[in-house]
Amino acid sequence: MASGPSRPRNAAATREAILDSAIRGFARAGYDGVGVREIAGDAGVTAMLVNRYFGSKEQLFAEAVEASFSAPVFVAEQSQSFARETAAALVARSAPGGDELAPFLIMLRSASNPRCAEIVVGAIDRHVGKRLARQLPAPGRQLRSDVVLSLISGVLLMRRVVGIRALNSRDTEQLTDILEAVFDAIVHMPLD
Repeated sequence: MASGPSRPRNAAATREAILDSAIRGFARAGYDGVGVREIAGDAGVTAMLVNRYFGSKEQLFAEAVEASFSAPVFVAEQSQSFARETAAALVARSAPGGDELAPFLIMLRSASNPRCAEIVVGAIDRHVGKRLARQLPAPGRQLRSDVVLSLISGVLLMRRVVGIRALNSRDTEQLTDILEAVFDAIVHMPLD
C-alpha cells in the first residue's frame, strides 16, 4: 500500500521551522521549561532531526536568542532623537495585547539558568549594545547603556507581565513623555 505523497525536502525551511518553534517554546516556558521533543513536535520533525541541525539544546537556544535579539525592537540602528524614539517604541511595543516580545520573554524565563544568562548577555552586547554604543556618549557609555536596558526591561516587566494599572492607562503620550525625560537624563548626565 502506497503512502501519501512525500513532502519535498527543504533543509532551510526545516531549520527555520525548528528555530521558530524553539523561539516560541523558550519565550513561553524558558530554557529549562521546554524540551527538545516538544520543540520538535511543534516544528513537525523528530528530536533527532533537531539535534542534527543544531547539535544540542544549548546550541539551539543560542541560535534562538541570536535570531530574537538581532532585529532592532526598542533601540533603532540610528535615530535623530534617541530619547524620544526609544520612549515611543517602548510604549508602543509594550502595550497590552501588543507584540509577543519573544526576546524579553526568553531572557526573563531563562535567566535562572546561568549558562542561558551568559548566552543572553552576549546577544544583548552584540546587538542592542552595539546600537546603544553608537548613540550614547562617553564617558560612562557602558553604564548608560546598562541603565537604558534596565529601564526598558523594567517597563516591559511591569507593563506586560505584572500589568501595573498606571502604566497601562490610556494616556500613552504622558508615559512616552516621562520615559523620554528619563532617557534624556541618562544621555545627558555628566559622568567621569
